[in-house]
Amino acid sequence: MAFNIQDFITKQVTSAMGNVDVPSAAKNQVLNGLTESILGSLTQTATKAGGIEQLKNLLTGKTSAASSPITNLATDIFSKNILGSLGLGDGINSALTGLIPTIIGQLGGILKDQDGDGDVDLNDILATLGVGGGAGSIIGSAAKSILGSLFGKK
Repeated sequence: MAFNIQDFITKQVTSAMGNVDVPSAAKNQVLNGLTESILGSLTQTATKAGGIEQLKNLLTGKTSAASSPITNLATDIFSKNILGSLGLGDGINSALTGLIPTIIGQLGGILKDQDGDGDVDLNDILATLGVGGGAGSIIGSAAKSILGSLFGKK
């Protein structure tokens, strides 16, 4: 079975949240918000210039979560989209945003050479994130389509 990063992050968030006294009415919103903020920061990072390298460094453990711009982005997303509307108070907000580096830190070291070519590259990131063949073929199809239109072939 392929590694599912969303399940992994959700488990880490659930575990980490046990240490913060979040009102029961807000628990699901906080749980989903943390998970979506972390996934959103990974996705946004992957789509920007230099993002794949940042992801690679984070997921191989070369960059610590505490100093990663990916962590800062997740914290910003969570603070603006979730905490801003809940009114939980500074103490709880601080405790919750403090969980993000720990949760993202659990991702360090999960990325390995999956395809046996001796390096960690985009194919390995896709395989680790559980989207290997599907996303790879989508990327491949898109590349073929773009190149085909440039050179008059389909």
